[in-house]
Amino acid sequence: MKLKNILAIGMTSAMMLTFNSCQQTSRENPLLAESSLPFGAPDFSKIQVTDYMPAFEAAMQQTRDNIQAIVDNQDSATFENTILPFEDSGRQLARVASVFFALTEADKSDEISEIEKKVQPMLTDLQNEISFNKELFARIKQVYDKQHDTLTGEDQKLLEEIYKDFVRKGALLSDDKMARMKEINLRISDLQQQWGDLLQAATNDAIVWVDKKEDLAGMSDADIAQCQKDAESRGGKAPYAIVIVNTTQQAPLASLDNRELRKRVYEASIHRADGTNPKYNTFPIVSEIAKLRAEQAELLGYPNYAAYSLDDTMAKTPENVYAFLMNLIKAYLPKADAETKAIEDFARKTQGAEFQLQPYDYFYYSAKMKKELLDISEDEVKPYFNVDSVLINGVFYAANRVYGLTFKERTDIPTYHPDMRVFEVFDKDGTSMALFYGDYFRRPSKRGGAWMDAFAEQSRHWNQKPIIFNVCNSAKAPEGKPSLLTWDEVTTMFHEFGHALHGMLSNCEYNKLSGTSVARDFVEMPSQFNESFATIPEVFDNYARHYETNEPMPAELKERMLKSINFQPCYALGENLAASSLDMAWHMLASKDIPSADKAMEFETESLRKVGLLNPFIPIPPRYMTSYFNHVWGGGYAAGYYSYLWTEVLAVNVADTFARLGALKPETGQAMRDKILSRGNTGDLMQMFADFTGMQQPDAASLLKARGL
Repeated sequence: MKLKNILAIGMTSAMMLTFNSCQQTSRENPLLAESSLPFGAPDFSKIQVTDYMPAFEAAMQQTRDNIQAIVDNQDSATFENTILPFEDSGRQLARVASVFFALTEADKSDEISEIEKKVQPMLTDLQNEISFNKELFARIKQVYDKQHDTLTGEDQKLLEEIYKDFVRKGALLSDDKMARMKEINLRISDLQQQWGDLLQAATNDAIVWVDKKEDLAGMSDADIAQCQKDAESRGGKAPYAIVIVNTTQQAPLASLDNRELRKRVYEASIHRADGTNPKYNTFPIVSEIAKLRAEQAELLGYPNYAAYSLDDTMAKTPENVYAFLMNLIKAYLPKADAETKAIEDFARKTQGAEFQLQPYDYFYYSAKMKKELLDISEDEVKPYFNVDSVLINGVFYAANRVYGLTFKERTDIPTYHPDMRVFEVFDKDGTSMALFYGDYFRRPSKRGGAWMDAFAEQSRHWNQKPIIFNVCNSAKAPEGKPSLLTWDEVTTMFHEFGHALHGMLSNCEYNKLSGTSVARDFVEMPSQFNESFATIPEVFDNYARHYETNEPMPAELKERMLKSINFQPCYALGENLAASSLDMAWHMLASKDIPSADKAMEFETESLRKVGLLNPFIPIPPRYMTSYFNHVWGGGYAAGYYSYLWTEVLAVNVADTFARLGALKPETGQAMRDKILSRGNTGDLMQMFADFTGMQQPDAASLLKARGL
């Protein structure tokens, strides 16, 4: 998931602005004008690339004016004249930014990239102005000191979060330290923009070109056709192309018979941005960002960035995260060793006694072994996972059965790309409650991965209903062919829609507290929990239908398929543990200890060795190597990638509670909605978990059990 775009400057509810003198025309800027679409949705049929910069300039000036009005107020600071205006101060800017940054992630053009380079430092300057505005913070602190104990509910929580944000950004620093923090913020913003551009270019360039169809032996006809389509859309340097996705492992490695080609694909993936091709080396960016983050933490009195970052999460400290990971690693290693030996022994039956399993062999022989032992293959089940059926008859069906939601497609609402679909969402009483956009197919203009974000988040204070979107990267079939999904892609759709539900079912007073505005190690819980509906029999039978006949998956195939989900589960856990360990290793260093760019790969290797995950007998690499770890260097998961495992524990506990109470019973869904999904960040997160599950502490052992370990 992509966390909601937080400008950290509040949001504005002042009157809409019209197009200014930056463009000589009377045309109204659609990014600043009141939208006539439902809930104020962005009208992409009117928005032009030339609208973005004037809109940013106007909205930023409006934000400055709103902040100045708070500062100039001569009355004693109160919640009503300081905190509420601050909450309202940047709404217009957030609206412009939500549209623009959706495109930088999912449909980036050269023009958008150039605007981004100009806008990012402007936004960071504004963020610095507000975060270090002493007069503004003095008023906020006055309210905090005088009214905190007399306020209740969401008013009190809003005050706490705003005050805490200012302190965490450095509002209490001395002048010299504050000046340095401003410099660091600007530099990190610039580096992250460079990172995004470089990594996307590196990943696009890492395509593996294939001259002969016979080299693709083992792949299905549909997948070969996809390789042909990908080659055509990317310049046609060869008849076929294997596109590299964001993770280390690549789906074709499970089926390609040609071992040398498997090796080429794997090495193209892991070396995409590490300087093997001198044009693409992200290590200088990594090293500098890591050093600057560590310095930020030290300025604020923390020993390292992990300590600073985790202070505002459920885990609280790096030591707690490290203990959590090491307990999992201890349980994982012997099982991974046994799993690897079993796969290698299987391979040796055909490849000889000297064969040594490599990372690019793992998926291939695991798939062969699965086929032999369970008589199941991806190609056998993919015809039952048509993307449209998974969405309508699976994802939406489960939301209807559990939460009473219904969905009506809106072809009259413009989108930023033709592949995107829009649905109006209705509550159980028929009330129109949200808009949901789905953008599921990969393209060169979209970064890798999958995420949820919003064009507008729910707020009763603003009378704003949520406008939510999901983005994925599944292959779009050639014209006239069905777009079929792997099982991983099926669960990804359910996962991202869990985030969407967290946003759509929000019922909070204030935007700052609504929807997914929660700690990183809680925000992934609703999404990971929502994956559990993919295997509930009633839901599965409703969407797993053959794309030609619409017949449900036969019972015996379904049984074999579901049994196979946890077949040899160590790889998925191991790659996540390795990535989480790398993230923590980088962010537990003091600034003076950050390795230089030329030592970064050596540091990566040594970090994995220290935790026991650089094992020559267990060829399971990190899900993301340092050089293409976008969650950490380009996203909001620095010292936070562990949260996927942490929240999986919570999610399994919640799923167990659903199973106990009735997984598809409306009463169970309503309880989940009332106690967790509607509440955003309005209360203590652990208490929300306890209120629903009845558990005072999460049961970590359930994670291994759920993964078949």
